[in-house]
Amino acid sequence: MRRVGIVCEYNPFHKGHFYQLEETHRLLGEDTAVICVMSGDFVQRGEAAAFDKFTRAEAACRCGADLVAELPLPWCLSSAEGFALGAVTILNALGCETLSFGSESAELDRLESLAAFVVDPETETRIHRRMDGDASLSYARARQLIAAETPGDTAALLTNPNDILAIEYLKAIRKTGASMQALPIRRKGAGHDSTAEDACCSAMQLRQMLRRGEDPSPYIPDTAMAVFQREREAGRKPDVRLMEIALLSRLYRLRPEEFDALPDAGGGAGRRLYQALRHTGSLSAAVAEASSKRYTAARMRRMALCAALGLCAEDTKAPPPYIRILGSNEKGRACLSALRGKTDIALINKAAEVRKCGIHAEKIFTLGADAHDLYNLTCPGKEAVKPGEDWRRTQTIV
Repeated sequence: MRRVGIVCEYNPFHKGHFYQLEETHRLLGEDTAVICVMSGDFVQRGEAAAFDKFTRAEAACRCGADLVAELPLPWCLSSAEGFALGAVTILNALGCETLSFGSESAELDRLESLAAFVVDPETETRIHRRMDGDASLSYARARQLIAAETPGDTAALLTNPNDILAIEYLKAIRKTGASMQALPIRRKGAGHDSTAEDACCSAMQLRQMLRRGEDPSPYIPDTAMAVFQREREAGRKPDVRLMEIALLSRLYRLRPEEFDALPDAGGGAGRRLYQALRHTGSLSAAVAEASSKRYTAARMRRMALCAALGLCAEDTKAPPPYIRILGSNEKGRACLSALRGKTDIALINKAAEVRKCGIHAEKIFTLGADAHDLYNLTCPGKEAVKPGEDWRRTQTIV
């Protein structure tokens, strides 16, 4: 069975995501198995997901995804580069021949050319030299400036959020030696994290609608909306204020040196966040105070989550140590059966199996399980859920 991979968060799943699945099947054939690697309860922008990982996996499987695997927590809260590298590693281990991704340009030759340029060690040296000469420059901005100095028009792609992610996926394919072919799907509707009005709302717009108690159903496929509405009515979604209190209660206990050991804490970023938390009365205010042109708010939000959830820079030094399935349909389970015993990374069905995968694997899973407990604590409808649910829960069968 042919397999295509998609890296996603589905936070929440919407009609733009459905379009990507439809286009992927149209281009590769309906018999192709779509395997998704999805963020868990906390996502790359440094926030709790709108719905828990099992709910989002179920919605995806009811809308055309065949198999949804979890991206372990440390890679969910990594930079775009680390996020892409972890996800592509898992998809490659699952035997995906193709990687499908959204793109504003959908121009593979230009994307490939830019990925080859930015992964070159000489380019990396030039980027850091530029940053050393201007303390206000972020890595992303310095990279864009260096690319603009190079002949060709590929630098313009670095202004498009989905093209930027696409470049990270292409870099990850190169770094891991994966044999996957790239399949860019031209993105329809509002851009990633955009607030522009369109028939296809962005995920950010939909999260804002959910927080305000508005009806997002015009922008979400009916089958997915039924899953999300069930969870909303049961109160099984996080209360933003409760989440902030839970995170702050952990952050206030930490010492300065623990912030220095966080992922992306170099250049004094960890200490900036620590000091901001001492001066302000809310997490959002601390993130705003610690942020600058060089240290983005998204980076500070991820660092704050990493600190609160017990992650450190060492956690992603090695590749993801296991593959955990969150949801599947009949085609996905047939694909899973064919993969048994053939993956380079341990494939676990029951959580307890991770204990056979070594100390590092058990540590990574435990970090995610503890984060799931904290997530549940902030959902009023999950008051009766006992701690350790992630250790007991098996994949959702659709």
